[in-house]
Amino acid sequence: MELNERYLRNKSLISDEEQKLLKEKTVAVIGAGGLGGYICEGLTRLGIGRLIIIDGDVFEESNLNRQRFASESKLGQSKAKVVKEELKDINSEVIVGAFEVRINEQNAMDLLKDADVVIDAVDNIPSRIMLQKVCEKLEVPLVHGAIGGWYGQVTVVYPGDNTLSRLYPDESIIGVEKTLGNPSFTPMLIASYEVAQGLKVLLNKGEILRNKMIYFDLLNDQIVQLEI
Repeated sequence: MELNERYLRNKSLISDEEQKLLKEKTVAVIGAGGLGGYICEGLTRLGIGRLIIIDGDVFEESNLNRQRFASESKLGQSKAKVVKEELKDINSEVIVGAFEVRINEQNAMDLLKDADVVIDAVDNIPSRIMLQKVCEKLEVPLVHGAIGGWYGQVTVVYPGDNTLSRLYPDESIIGVEKTLGNPSFTPMLIASYEVAQGLKVLLNKGEILRNKMIYFDLLNDQIVQLEI
């Protein structure tokens, strides 16, 4: 397969062989809002082969301050469906499946069974713990990201690590997304790190944030890597 010009700027960091490998991979993104929209765009521009988008919500006015594909003309429309249509215009080579459902313990196994990597773009702790359990059963790595106000974090959970159970020992706690709010810039940053980690997992390349986490404090310009 000859690579077209759209991937020329990838070549300094992704070889032709790796680019071809990406085209054989499937990534599932859970959530198509603040984090998920930017994650989906990043993966599509990289040239992933297949993208699975799962989100049961519609765009609301409160999404307009930060979500990549939220616009006034799209209010009331399905996030998953809108993102799928927008991605077609970015890279028609990527096969995009959009599922307008809320992921849960009953449907997760079926929705994620074909994924090589799952990327977390949800906004609550119980869903993250559920994703970790499902990914462990499927033997698929999970890239986790969370945001709240000026702050964000990223880690990678391989089957058996139970990293999120250590990060969130009390599943009943409300996530900081609900209490600190979210501006326009934090989702862009954390989504980019999640895409980068997902890429490294797929290509088995570079240092992966396994059993460690990067924590971002944009208010005080601090970036800390923590062992988990």
